[in-house]
Amino acid sequence: MIQTTPQLLTVDDFIMQYGERDRYELIDGELIDMEPTGLHEQVIAFLGRKLNVEIDRLNLPYIIPHRCLIRTSNDTAFRPDLIVLDQTQLIHEPFWQNQPVITSNTAIKLIAEVVSTNWQNDYARKVEDYAILGIPEYWIVDYLGIGGREYIGKAKPPTLTKCQLVDDIYKKRLFRLNDVLESFTFPELQLQAGAIFAAGQL
Repeated sequence: MIQTTPQLLTVDDFIMQYGERDRYELIDGELIDMEPTGLHEQVIAFLGRKLNVEIDRLNLPYIIPHRCLIRTSNDTAFRPDLIVLDQTQLIHEPFWQNQPVITSNTAIKLIAEVVSTNWQNDYARKVEDYAILGIPEYWIVDYLGIGGREYIGKAKPPTLTKCQLVDDIYKKRLFRLNDVLESFTFPELQLQAGAIFAAGQL
């Protein structure tokens, strides 16, 4: 029996074939099904609502696009669950006028990934790639506590991991149920981690 290896895609191929299908991203040429659930989407919607209120309150030139790809190489394009962009800097993005594709850290203020069954990508691969790209702040929202024990502890409680870029390396801080989130991008934000986790319940 002859085994065939799956055909690897370039980012251009991926955008052409899957650009409008929100459940996929591309890692090292391989199509990755992000396997979103309704509860996962509830958490994203809650976070987006809270951050948009803060953006409006402070009259910041930021936007949270409905869909966006981050192109980190010719064979990798991440589709973040939530991304905050500085609209004044989008002029520097060569694809933005025609496609919602970001290629550098210039406009990115914050990325949040809500953990699902592909949690290894959120805790490992994206931490590395987002740091290399120079993303100043990255949140890993593990509302179910399904990440590895080395990341969130042996008891595996719901955890929000804030990664803040310091000297090209992410400094991590864990927020649990009653902790008030501290954000570099939104320093006046008053939001308990537990409220974010609760958004993932019916």
